[in-house]
Amino acid sequence: MTIGKKIIAYSTIVVVLILSIVIYYRYYFVFGEGVKAGELNYIVKKGYLFKTYEGKIIQVGLKSRTTGNVQSNEFEFSVGNEEVADKMMANSGKMFELHYKEYKGALPWRGFKAYVVDSIVSIREPLP
Repeated sequence: MTIGKKIIAYSTIVVVLILSIVIYYRYYFVFGEGVKAGELNYIVKKGYLFKTYEGKIIQVGLKSRTTGNVQSNEFEFSVGNEEVADKMMANSGKMFELHYKEYKGALPWRGFKAYVVDSIVSIREPLP
């Protein structure tokens, strides 16, 4: 093997290795995980090629000291498990605590959002 072919071979290996690391970090490395709680606003199955479950919960807001308004926060997410999505659809409008994983980027077959819910911690009736 000539020196030129060795350089090309080693360069190709290094480029493929770096590209693999970047793709893993961007799309498969779990950047963060936690639990969010709120009232389930909606969950839908949608997509052109890959049908994924997308949803939103409305988190309880706090009263502002300056304006007196109540602010609500929305948490938009994808659901990775069909059984979890079905359970959420059957209990729409209730209060949920959802365990999620945060990725740096979304994949079409995993969902449109970087936040992917993988389990339900608890379900309860909303407060009046």
